[in-house]
Amino acid sequence: MTSPDHASPRSETDDILQALEQGRYKRVRKRLRHMHPAKIAGLLEALEPGQRTAVWQQVDAGSEARVLAHLNAELVRQLAGDSAEAAHELPEAEAAEHHDAATQVQAVREALAAGKLKRVGKILHHMHPAKVAALLEALPPPERKAAWSMVETDRAGKVLTYLHDEICTALALELEHDDLVASVQRLELDDLVDLIQSLPDEPGRELVHAIGGARRAQLESMLSYPEDSAGGIMNADPIVVRADVKLNTVLRYLRLLENLPAQTDVLMVVDRKGHYQGALRLATMLTAAPEARVAELMDTTLAAIPVNTAAGEVARRFQDLDLLSAPVVDDEGVLLGRITVDDVVDLIREDSDRAVMQMAGLDEEADMFAPVLVSSRRRAVWLGINLVTAFLAAWVIGLFESTLQDLVALAVLMPIVASMGGIAGSQTLTLVIRGLALGQVQKGNTRLLLNREVGVSILNGLLWAAVVALLAVLWFGNWGIGGVIAAAILINLLAAALAGLAIPLLLERMGIDPALAGSVILTTVTDVVGFFAFLGLATVLLI
Repeated sequence: MTSPDHASPRSETDDILQALEQGRYKRVRKRLRHMHPAKIAGLLEALEPGQRTAVWQQVDAGSEARVLAHLNAELVRQLAGDSAEAAHELPEAEAAEHHDAATQVQAVREALAAGKLKRVGKILHHMHPAKVAALLEALPPPERKAAWSMVETDRAGKVLTYLHDEICTALALELEHDDLVASVQRLELDDLVDLIQSLPDEPGRELVHAIGGARRAQLESMLSYPEDSAGGIMNADPIVVRADVKLNTVLRYLRLLENLPAQTDVLMVVDRKGHYQGALRLATMLTAAPEARVAELMDTTLAAIPVNTAAGEVARRFQDLDLLSAPVVDDEGVLLGRITVDDVVDLIREDSDRAVMQMAGLDEEADMFAPVLVSSRRRAVWLGINLVTAFLAAWVIGLFESTLQDLVALAVLMPIVASMGGIAGSQTLTLVIRGLALGQVQKGNTRLLLNREVGVSILNGLLWAAVVALLAVLWFGNWGIGGVIAAAILINLLAAALAGLAIPLLLERMGIDPALAGSVILTTVTDVVGFFAFLGLATVLLI
């Protein structure tokens, strides 16, 4: 097989220019690393000024001097000037970590606009992977692609783990296969599982096959569990010890390890067959007598989590018990791995983001800069549903057209009734959805919660009905209108409380996420009940 250094100059030029045109700067850098400095110099001399600058931006800093040695004086002055400018900007790049997000985004966009890709690479190099991910998500797709190409391959995998699934998938597929494999080699297995699950089937399978040895067997085992289960979020890296050994033996074993897995606060105690027996806390181990045995000091109250436990239940257990890590076992009690608090925090954040987005029907729109047609198609469904509910409310109003013609004041006051019901209902709805998520709403306490919400609605209804009635009388000088709107507000607040409690319970029983559809249904109920009560009472009592 011919190495890149022995390929024909024309094919190298074509390949490099094609990669430049596609924005695949990692490929350009890879090709340049395999070329002799003299060949790079010849390539630079043959290119147009714009192409020459773009290629020079991808030349490794350690090779710059050797390339310049083969160039004429004019090109040396031009290209060396670019390098000097980049070196002058290095302190600014090193300070990027301490800048706020807006400043970092602005600095990267300015560098991209000026074609100073080396500056972009240096800025990103000095940023934490999580901040790089946030910056990439804040860039429009063309600029995001260019900035992503300047992230070092050995850091790219870690950056991917901090991105939302949609953007993570798109950027992972931008990498060539060998670069993607190289970028994930140092990832923890749980992060690698998340990345593979976000990829399409074929690239995901290729990535699994590229991982070798025992690591691949562990990876395949973890991928066999549902993504939203304890097995789907666990790490396969617990340190295990036996109950019958002494602490000094454990300490000698730990000293043989290069380092401890992240978030290690306990060692898992197992028997000869791998069954979980308890946990030995590091704090206990360091303060106890070296001759003491693990069995005497291990904590048997740290209960294991069954591998098929729902991820939401895992998060609740960590929250309730203030855990830093917890063991995961199979149906027979054999230790499979552990879950750490950083994974649970990520899970809670993702669930929170999803809930907020779902309330607006945007659960799949993690990328603010997604294509217009894609975003339009996603949002159209919920706009259509909202249109149907709006027509339902309009139909109710149409039933009382003659009443509105006789009393124009009713049209002015109608939005107040609907708005008060909507706010009251959303308060109850939010409370119940939160209670369901935390496991606080159960069959046994539903009636108590209903009585409480009805009581709150009656008190608030009487208070604000009186206030609105008084304002309506002062505005229109009609006691009848004041009485009608007071009664309508009280009725709508009661209906809002009932709907705010019943809707999420019914949706959950039907297997529908209450956060996704609850607000749309609630708005329809409060609008229809509010308009019907207000206009119906006005028709009966005032016309």
